Formats: sequence, C-alpha cells, structure tokens
Amino acid sequence: MSPLKSTCLAALLACTAPALHATGDCASDAMLVFDGSGSMVEFGFDFQQVTRIAEARQAIARAMPQVAPYRRVGLLIYGPNTGDSCSGIDIRFGPRPDAAQPIIDAVEALSPGGLTPLANSVRSAAEVLDHRNRPGVVVVVTDGNETCGGRPCETAAVLAGEARDLTIHVIGFRAVVDFWTWNNPEQEADLRDDTVARCLADMSGGLYVKADTVEELVEALNATLGCPIYGRLYEPGIGLPG
Repeated sequence: MSPLKSTCLAALLACTAPALHATGDCASDAMLVFDGSGSMVEFGFDFQQVTRIAEARQAIARAMPQVAPYRRVGLLIYGPNTGDSCSGIDIRFGPRPDAAQPIIDAVEALSPGGLTPLANSVRSAAEVLDHRNRPGVVVVVTDGNETCGGRPCETAAVLAGEARDLTIHVIGFRAVVDFWTWNNPEQEADLRDDTVARCLADMSGGLYVKADTVEELVEALNATLGCPIYGRLYEPGIGLPG
C-alpha cells in the first residue's frame, strides 16, 4: 500500500462521521461486485422492514446515472445459481461506457439466492480488470460475510502483491456480522462489528463504508465509483454534481 493511500485510509477510519468524497480519477475502469445472495431478501425479526434488495435497487437507480457518464463500469453479481449454493458468480459484463441502464436493469431483474462467495467474486472481478497489467477499481456491495469458505483477507494480500494498481472499496449495506459461521474462517473478534470483507479494503488502500439507508448507499456508491470534480467533497446528503 502506498504511503499516501495508507495516510488517507487512517484519516478516514479515525473519523466517526467522515465526509465521503470521490476517491480517484475516472481513468481506471471499475467493476461493481453486487450482493445477490439469499440474505438480500431476508426480513429478520421485523417483517415490516423493507428488504435489502428493494432498497439497493433504489440506490443503484439513483447513483449509477451520476457515475456512468464519467467512468467505465462492469458488473458481477454473486449469489443466484442453478448448481450448488456457492457457484453463483455471474460476470454480467466487463467495464463499458454508459453502463448505468444495463446495471439498473440487471439489479432490478435479480432474484436473490445462494450464499456469498465473496473472495472468489473479488478475484474474478480483478481478473476481468486485467489487474496484473492495468490499474482498476473494484467496488463490493455486501450485506455480510463470506459464507463459502473463502478467505477475503488472504485474497486481498495476494491481489495486492500481484496487481499493478488495484483498489478495492467495500460497502457494508445493512451488514450483519456472524462470528460463528463455519464457512467464514477468517472472521475474527478483533474486527469488532465489521465484516471480514473489510480486509479487502484495508489491504488495497480502499474505503470500507457502512451504509444502512438508501441515502447512505447512494453516497457510498458515489464516493467509491465517482470522480472528484473541481475538488468538491461529497458531504452527507450531497451527491455528484448534476
């Protein structure tokens, strides 16, 4: 990790309520790794609560038209599958211009299912970006933990060692941490209330952002996929300039 990235990450984590800002120029292609696992349609104990996928669809529909005109973005969805519960890693398309509508349409049509092959999904997204030879950005939207026995921390370390310049941002959307899941071997108590997915961001100089509402998810997507325009910061409640 470069000293600059390390300094920026430390400054972000030191703040209790940091202002989100776009994290880099738009010369680098990006892959959005989107959670389509079965937990996205779970209600938990509150049956009146809106499902994560319903709110995520709203956020994607709002954020992507602000991002896509400025950056080439591709889409990978993990979860749904026709085989075993961990085989659902679906590379919908690689980075392309004006990807807002294809991404919105894919998320709108998604029927969540399966588990969370988080480490393998990020590895697949990095391969799409040709990470050994080109700079790239991966933005992961996840509601929780690795549940397919993968090792996100180990994967992040390997990617950091072999990539030319790969930054991984992680958005924990209404994320729930499970310390007792047998197929999430790297989840440790010292991550406090953070999902093991945080390793992916910490080891690549990326951001780990918690989002619990549609508005916060829109802001997080703008901050991680968006571009700095005239040095403007993205304060809570403020999106990309229209």
